[in-house]
Amino acid sequence: MITLREMLDEDVDAVCEIEKETFSMPWKKQDFLKMIEDDNMAYMVILEDGEIIGGAGIREILGDVEITNVAIKEGLRGKGYGRLLLRAVIEKGREIGGSEFTLEVRKSNTAAIRLYTSEGFVTEGVRKNFYEKPTEDGLIMWKRREKADA
Repeated sequence: MITLREMLDEDVDAVCEIEKETFSMPWKKQDFLKMIEDDNMAYMVILEDGEIIGGAGIREILGDVEITNVAIKEGLRGKGYGRLLLRAVIEKGREIGGSEFTLEVRKSNTAAIRLYTSEGFVTEGVRKNFYEKPTEDGLIMWKRREKADA
């Protein structure tokens, strides 16, 4: 059974482990705890049979929502969990006052780019050498208001 909900304090360690296996520069425990505490931020988790298998965060800034990260447990990627999670954080972003959504993604992360594009995101810019370990450009993608319901 698949469940989506906001992250709780007791979920942070499991989310940190998924973050470590997904990103070369993972967030720290205190970063996730801040997501729980701040009213303009939220972090959603996806569970399969009660086990956390992924998470995604958002931050609302003056009506725009930044999707801070989307991570699915290794071995479970490509099964649609990321899409469910992305849709859940977009819905949560609308609940906290957002109308347009943005994110950065590694230029080489074709699977993520395909997902974001299929959900209405469009590449609007490049951040040169945005990522480290290894150094790589980041694509700036937006889901604008006119595409919000696409």
